[in-house]
Amino acid sequence: MDKNMVMEALGRVVEPDLGQDVVSLGLVGAVQVSGQEVQVGLELLNPSQERRHEIEAEVRRALLEAGAGAVKVDLSLAIPSTRPPMAGNLLEGVQNVVAVASGKGGVGKSTVAVNLALALHSEGARVGLLDADVYGPSIPALMGLKREDLGTDGRQIQPAERFGLKVMSMGLVMEEGEAVIWRGPMLHGVVRQFLEEVAWGELDYLIIDLPPGTGDVQLSLCQTVPLGGAIVVSTPQDVALGVAVKAINMFEKLNAPVVGILENMSTYVCPHCGHRDDVFGHGGAAQASARLGIPFLGGVPLESGVRRSGDQGQPVVVADPESPAAQALLRAARLLAGRLVVAARQGYDDLLATMPQV
Repeated sequence: MDKNMVMEALGRVVEPDLGQDVVSLGLVGAVQVSGQEVQVGLELLNPSQERRHEIEAEVRRALLEAGAGAVKVDLSLAIPSTRPPMAGNLLEGVQNVVAVASGKGGVGKSTVAVNLALALHSEGARVGLLDADVYGPSIPALMGLKREDLGTDGRQIQPAERFGLKVMSMGLVMEEGEAVIWRGPMLHGVVRQFLEEVAWGELDYLIIDLPPGTGDVQLSLCQTVPLGGAIVVSTPQDVALGVAVKAINMFEKLNAPVVGILENMSTYVCPHCGHRDDVFGHGGAAQASARLGIPFLGGVPLESGVRRSGDQGQPVVVADPESPAAQALLRAARLLAGRLVVAARQGYDDLLATMPQV
């Protein structure tokens, strides 16, 4: 067996998110052939462990069918960036900035943001979490963080670290119970400060928890940093879905791509008798996704364990990773990562289209 045979076999292995073979995408690294033994290096675009196992199995199958006697696959993570080429120095070490938004309060947006960030980290990605809900910061409580967890090197704010995430929140610089009473210009200033003066370092994803609604913080964020995508969280209720659509329209007007809708509190299953009760309805967000042409990231069931773990500063993805809610959030994180792979590739293709032909 030689390298040409190896590359021909790998040309039949498809990257699942983009639907193209790994050879044409340039994901194949070093190839070593020693008799019938083959060693291949391959880059992964999605941190999903599910994707990792799927692609590794496909590589092995393709090479064994081509005549290899033994196969070793060296996988490395190379998460693509949705940053525009002219994005500047702001957050230059961050590959993808993702906003988590909702049309109204009370839909569990912050809980979703925290657990999506933790789910992405559990898959192997480098993740930061910014609480931009200036008026009602809840990330510190959900993550079990206090003011003293922040630091400084005299030049930049060192974000708090918890469960492997870098975290910044207004709640970490305010006295407990203190209210923020600010107008638009001050909100813009603090959002920019969180982006410029915090030492985020090298991150694959920065998840930003926005305030509910369509106000100054959302506008400031979209004007300050290019978003790789936004997720809109809603419950199945008609009222919640109605205002969620307003949030989607806001992002469209600000030229920020909405990469998914997630339905929270989707259904309740009694842990004792198994009876299902759609307390807030069920499936409304999926129907809205189909109608609007926006990917559906799934439904997260209503579970008391989600509330309990959040109150204890131990989010459900950490406290009970095998629970239905945690598994639903993990699936949503994997789908989100896949949508960002597609968005990054579309940006690359658009850039190529604008380059002069030689």
